[in-house]
Amino acid sequence: MDLAYIPSPSTGVIDLGPIPLRGYAFCIIIGVFVAVWLGNKRWIARGGRAGTVADIAVWAVPFGLVGGRLYHVITDYQLYFSDGEDWVDAFKIWQGGLGIWGAIALGAVGAWIGCRRRGIPLPAWADALAPGIAVAQACGRWGNWFNQELYGRETDVPWALKISEGPNRAAGTYHPTFLYESLWCIGVALLVIWADRRFKLGHGRAFALYVASYCAGRAWIEYMRVDEAHHILGLRLNVWTALIVFVLAVVYMVISAKVRPGREEIVEPGAPDAVEAGDAEAGEAKSDDAKSDDAKSDDAVVESDAVDASGPSEASETKDAAETAKG
Repeated sequence: MDLAYIPSPSTGVIDLGPIPLRGYAFCIIIGVFVAVWLGNKRWIARGGRAGTVADIAVWAVPFGLVGGRLYHVITDYQLYFSDGEDWVDAFKIWQGGLGIWGAIALGAVGAWIGCRRRGIPLPAWADALAPGIAVAQACGRWGNWFNQELYGRETDVPWALKISEGPNRAAGTYHPTFLYESLWCIGVALLVIWADRRFKLGHGRAFALYVASYCAGRAWIEYMRVDEAHHILGLRLNVWTALIVFVLAVVYMVISAKVRPGREEIVEPGAPDAVEAGDAEAGEAKSDDAKSDDAKSDDAVVESDAVDASGPSEASETKDAAETAKG
């Protein structure tokens, strides 16, 4: 008899009158709003305009959803294109199935388009949004709880997740890997916020830290899962992906710190802080010009004084020479 466990919802859909509210979609929507809210606060603190993060997210989010779904469908193609499966299910995103790797990759393309249209450096925008993305993932993982999916091995620990009988799953208590990843993502967000304040990370290094730290947790959490997945050399495909992306993120941080140390002073042209910085630079330039003019004026005075001082002596010498020639 299980003394304690985490129950699973009996359904993943809540009907609000004629409108069905799916738990998976609801969690993703909450995550997006939280990411934009937190990213906006960090962007303003970096000297950007309010609302810019949301404007660019309009490009990044749709691209990210498409990328996440594509990654899932490609890596789990047997769920949709095998005998007896309906390929139309590949479009039913509300049933679950988003790969974070594809979401980040294609979402970055959308963000690049949005940043380019606004004249904003993508790395700076990504740094501001990095903790928010981690929190969004933490929220989104609860969508897996609604769908009773992505759980780990069977266990009888007090925090075990109770799964009911259903298609492709057996009733029992399992490790709640969705919960492990959700908590890990919260820790990642706090780590990035702390490190960014402590070390003034810039030029994409805060985002790279988020990627590396997330991959470190995803590797061991993925290893606990028991759902069907492709394996390479005995490891799940997503474990290999996490390891490779982790190495790339660390290499980027090291190289970026050497090539472009510090952080961007201006992240958005035309923002109040950018204008103030521009005015300060202009003021310094004017001050330098004024100092140059004063120096020139001082030189002229010195030359004039030198002429005045030498004038009588030169005139006397000229008069003496004329008298000698006459005599």
